[in-house]
Amino acid sequence: MTVNVSKPAINVREKLAELDKPTGIAGEAMLRAETPQEQFNLISAGRRRINLNGAMNVWQRGTSFSSVSSVVYHSDRHQTYISNTATGVATITKSTDVPNGFGSSYKLEVTTADTSLAIGAEYGLYYYFEGQDLQGMKKGTPDALPVTISFWVKSSLQGKFVVELMDNDNSNRHCNKPYYINSANTWEYKTITFPPDTTGVLDNDNSNSFHFNFWHGGGTNYSGSSLQESWAALNQSARADGQTNIYGTSGATWQVTGIQLELGKVATPFEHRSYGEELALCQRYYQKSYDIDSFAGDNDGNGAIAFIPVSTQDYVNTNFPISMRASPNITVYRKNGGATNQAQRADNAAAYLDVTVADISTRGFSVTPATAVSNSHYRFHYLADAEL
Repeated sequence: MTVNVSKPAINVREKLAELDKPTGIAGEAMLRAETPQEQFNLISAGRRRINLNGAMNVWQRGTSFSSVSSVVYHSDRHQTYISNTATGVATITKSTDVPNGFGSSYKLEVTTADTSLAIGAEYGLYYYFEGQDLQGMKKGTPDALPVTISFWVKSSLQGKFVVELMDNDNSNRHCNKPYYINSANTWEYKTITFPPDTTGVLDNDNSNSFHFNFWHGGGTNYSGSSLQESWAALNQSARADGQTNIYGTSGATWQVTGIQLELGKVATPFEHRSYGEELALCQRYYQKSYDIDSFAGDNDGNGAIAFIPVSTQDYVNTNFPISMRASPNITVYRKNGGATNQAQRADNAAAYLDVTVADISTRGFSVTPATAVSNSHYRFHYLADAEL
């Protein structure tokens, strides 16, 4: 018995062309990967963002600062840097002017311009890392990995700007890369990849081992040589060559959010975390007993630590909600008025008690009355600072 089957004609050339569809750079990399581990690294599965508070949501110290003219922390983990020889002054605020997908940004506005820029004048925004958090970079080994920083930036000034990575454990080895703001007053997304550094292993401890820095302006000490775009020993004149001087224009602004430093040569979408998690991570470096939006010694006694001393030997132990990076500097405030090293009697706003702080550790501290008292209820607030 013969069975005849009819099938439509097949265009062999078309079928072969379909097999040659482009996969894109990422797809090709996945196909070339030889192991599941390589594919895992390519897609950056798991936690990716190494830095904290990249979305600029946590501001424990306050949300608006005027007359900023020195080195100060504002947004948690981010240090506004103005050197001693610099004369520019700025206002720093937590801004709600943001790109889509974010709620807060760090905003710098120049209020006093520095048009001359002394030789050693330096302006920037710094972020410091513990060495033990960067062991995955494999720095100083033949297997060292590249790292990529991505961020959203907006400025009233156009031009060339510089991001710097620096190894603080090994004589300040550094690598500097440019980015460009093309449109004034417009949010722009930037990604910059830094090459691996096979020299200089980072210490595996809780000390300041590494930092990145967004330059805002620099004197001639920091320019004159082409940017150091590969890892090398410190060359001061190659750190900020061509950097736009934000502080050279009164009223100039610079904003940033969505900062993400991650392993690898490809930037992935920003890794958002809950506010509570980000706050707890930041409290390893800085924390306080009073509300984030309040100043030290605010009249509101909510959350104040209380104790009832009966002699100079009595004391109260205070435990931190989050263990800190190192034994912090402690400042104790009375509840009302903001005076330091005093507690305030709960039933008498004018009655204060001098106290001393002792037994400071990463887990807490103790407070002891300096003079004899009897059966009085006292309250105080504190702040603890263990920044790098």
